[in-house]
Amino acid sequence: MSEAMKIVRRVAAAEGQWGDDTLPLLRRIYAARGALTPEQAQPRLAQLHAPDLLGGMQRAVQLLADAIAADKRILIVGDFDCDGATACAVGVRGLRMLGARDVVHAVPNRMVHGYGLSPSLVAELQAFKPDLLVTVDHGIACHAGVHAAKALGWQVLVTDHHLPGEQLPPADAIVDPNVDGDAFPSKALAGVGVIFYVLMALRRHLRVQGAFSAGAEPDLLTLLDLVAVGTVADLVALDDNNRALVSAGLRRLRAGKACVGLRALIEASGRDAARLTASDIGYALGPRLNAAGRLEDMALGIELLLTEDPRQARDIATMLEEINAERRAVQQQMTDDAERAVARAVVDASMQRPVAACLFDPDWHPGVVGLVASKMKDRLHRPVIAFAPAEPGGQALRGSARSIAGFHIRDALAAINASHPGLMEKFGGHAMAAGLSLPLAQLETFKAVFAAQVQATLDPALLQQQLLSDGELSAAELDFQHAEALRLAGPWGQGFAEPLFDGVFEVVEWRVLKERHLKLVVRAPGGRARINAIHFSGWTGTAPEPRLHLAYRLVGDDYRGGQAIQLIVEHCAPAEAA
Repeated sequence: MSEAMKIVRRVAAAEGQWGDDTLPLLRRIYAARGALTPEQAQPRLAQLHAPDLLGGMQRAVQLLADAIAADKRILIVGDFDCDGATACAVGVRGLRMLGARDVVHAVPNRMVHGYGLSPSLVAELQAFKPDLLVTVDHGIACHAGVHAAKALGWQVLVTDHHLPGEQLPPADAIVDPNVDGDAFPSKALAGVGVIFYVLMALRRHLRVQGAFSAGAEPDLLTLLDLVAVGTVADLVALDDNNRALVSAGLRRLRAGKACVGLRALIEASGRDAARLTASDIGYALGPRLNAAGRLEDMALGIELLLTEDPRQARDIATMLEEINAERRAVQQQMTDDAERAVARAVVDASMQRPVAACLFDPDWHPGVVGLVASKMKDRLHRPVIAFAPAEPGGQALRGSARSIAGFHIRDALAAINASHPGLMEKFGGHAMAAGLSLPLAQLETFKAVFAAQVQATLDPALLQQQLLSDGELSAAELDFQHAEALRLAGPWGQGFAEPLFDGVFEVVEWRVLKERHLKLVVRAPGGRARINAIHFSGWTGTAPEPRLHLAYRLVGDDYRGGQAIQLIVEHCAPAEAA
């Protein structure tokens, strides 16, 4: 079902300004990403944008400062993904560090409450009797929930990073860099980044008020391990500001200074804390935290991030490991179902792939549809929405959308909402990911409307699958020194892509692992060194050609240790077809 992959090599727009100690390979990679100086390549905390550039910050700080001074009860309401869980933990930990004596927290259950601050969640939160409710990583689209909270006499502070609708909720204060007209330069802050900024502004306010004259000022940098995990896991763009936050958080994680819960999670995932990268967060830590919100209750994940008891942390991390294993099995079954459904649809359409896909199965789990949509988006290179019943056998559907670069999925849903009001019950999200809900009876109508919207607005050129490559590596660069330099040169992620290289190699040996993965031993033409390579899910059922054009990442081979390297293959094709 996949079309031919086009490999496009990056070109640096200008020469960088580097010291002699920077490897030529790194200079080339940084320059191709627009980073022309060491400060741009690896920004530091001193380069962070000022908190007071965020709109609504002054009012937010005053609400929190007044609540702390009056010993009011502050309720932090998180979200059921990794960003929301880390944001909740940062909010609770940070406010307690800054003198709040009565801070409690809660998180919606995906299966019970749905997304965000809903009226049903507010009804349950009455048991906390809060004076001030603070949302983290949600709230900007939760009009009904904010109304319900205000009707109970609570003050409401919304901290969020999602795109707002035409109207803002009636909160007492809103901090969201994506509100129209907000002057904050980085629109890519994750939810955990927003609440961290609020805490920085609050600390400065309290400092001016003399709150720390009798003792040491709280060190909010101790929260950056959580900020790094939430930022990377939420797949926001790693612009200069986010890279500064993530780099500082990774330094804490590598130094063994993470909170007790993250240390337990790293151990349970089998990662080496001293060598941790942003990729480890994205593929190991984030999914294990997210699994709680997908299949169980994210309250478990937040408990892990707040505990100071190592034994409790290990127990929870073990539970999350088991839940994540279940999540993987559920995801694989649902993805297999989706691939069969798409294959049938392609055959029915005389082998013409649709411009977009809407997938639904009454047996799917609503907590995993986002992962299925992401997998199918990658396989099809099309915008994909996957739906599941909000509850088993129910008539309400929850959908998760994923898009390809260049097509703004949240704007597409907004256009549908404008042209077909009432078709969706609610929606929200980002350019690349969004969520929505609608009745089962409206699904077929929505499929047709969504396909028409994509057909009318998507540039057909975007449907050509491309991999951006940093070019070929010389034989001298295919070594452990360069692999280690690449590992430490990040953080790599969205908007600051991990280096990918391409070149032709001779196949020396090959075998199949677990009936899915293609394990290779290759050699660069004219070279002597045998290099291990693996292409996950790369087995096509036929023997590989003797010469292959590989697109790959260069990494140290942890399994073999020492100075070994390995190529992680993202795409391979016969050399003659390159």
